Amino acid sequence: MKSLLEILKPIGIDESQIPEVNISGLSTNSKSINQGDLFIAIQGINENGHSYIADAINSGAAAVITSKPYTENAKVPIFKVENSRKALSIIASEFYGNPSQSMTVIGITGTNGKTTTAFLVKSILENANLKVAFIGTLGLIAKDFKYQKTLTTPDPISLHKILHDLNAVGFSHVVMEVSSHALDQYRVTDVDFNIAAFTNITPEHLDYHGTFENYKNAKAKLFRLIAGDSKTVINKDDPFGKTLSKKLSSKVITFTRKNKIGVHFKTINFSTKGIIGTISALGQTLSIKSNLLGNFNAENILAAVGISIALGIKKNTIEMGIKECSLIPGRMESFNLQDKGIAIIDYAHTPDSYNKVMITLKELQGNKGHIYVVFGAGGDRDKSKRSHMAQILETYAKHCFITPDNPRYEKQNQINAQIVKGFKSNKYSIFDNRNQGIKEAIKISK
Repeated sequence: MKSLLEILKPIGIDESQIPEVNISGLSTNSKSINQGDLFIAIQGINENGHSYIADAINSGAAAVITSKPYTENAKVPIFKVENSRKALSIIASEFYGNPSQSMTVIGITGTNGKTTTAFLVKSILENANLKVAFIGTLGLIAKDFKYQKTLTTPDPISLHKILHDLNAVGFSHVVMEVSSHALDQYRVTDVDFNIAAFTNITPEHLDYHGTFENYKNAKAKLFRLIAGDSKTVINKDDPFGKTLSKKLSSKVITFTRKNKIGVHFKTINFSTKGIIGTISALGQTLSIKSNLLGNFNAENILAAVGISIALGIKKNTIEMGIKECSLIPGRMESFNLQDKGIAIIDYAHTPDSYNKVMITLKELQGNKGHIYVVFGAGGDRDKSKRSHMAQILETYAKHCFITPDNPRYEKQNQINAQIVKGFKSNKYSIFDNRNQGIKEAIKISK
């Protein structure tokens, strides 16, 4: 519990206007208000929290933050701010004692590679005997800490509570995936990042951002949030990364697969067992042996090495952390089938990631056998990428099995029709049920 004055003082509200009220919790949902909570009204994509202020007060809210005028008589104090999302970020951090200031927080953003890079960093830091938590697409993962499913980047209230709870039981480091939605919605504005890393960028989430330029600008916000003494790790092979690295005032560590500068591979060998090579990293040479597959994972390894170097982790600890990083759920995860075929599950959901995965599989396959692909496209998301993904798969696959993949509020037949536009030949089958599509693909694999 905290006083309303403590919570609201950092957002610039006149202290004389703040009554002596204790706040027991925070909420942006009028249905989850408990007696004594502070209700922050947020304009969402589908719902407007300002329409539920009266409900929140009737449910026991002790005070309200809003960015729109509230003209009705209210029995609790109501404070108008310019931007309630920005205010929520400050309030949440303050309510939970600014936990990120007491921890080392690594934020990783980009279109692809965030999860794998974060898992590699987590493994490296654990090999340094540090207590590390992961927050990202797979939820909250921390040793001996109850698993929580979250958004890729949680809302400010959830996020600062998680950081507070982790800090309270001794976690010193947090590796976070930072999504473009989170950056655009001020979810991480008051997280004290020590390291910010950029993996790559290709068009994605244009249903939300509108244009690729807006998407890039959202990603760039992470690097404007960090303090001057923080460090950044940037993929210099990516054109946007190259531009970004020139604009930053923080110390920049670059990594590249194409040039012999920054953090880069001196030697590298790919096989069905993983990646072996040597990395040159700011005067050090590291021996790399990884279970991960493919060229794009070589890029993720470079990013993880760059982050670890920025954190001052010793060379042998980095090497061991990469070696001991097991396969990551849904990231080129491999299973041997009974008939000696191999099933691989991957989270790829953009044309760029489809292309990288298929190139890797083709290289590992050589001239043996065929590749069958079970895939779909999420509803109410970038419609323009659906036919493009089909074009890519048709180039590499013997046959494709189109199945539902979270259609949300969109009709499945409309999604399928847009996917099929990308095929030039009849190399696909459509299934109403994903299980059925998987079974049919396994049935014909050898």
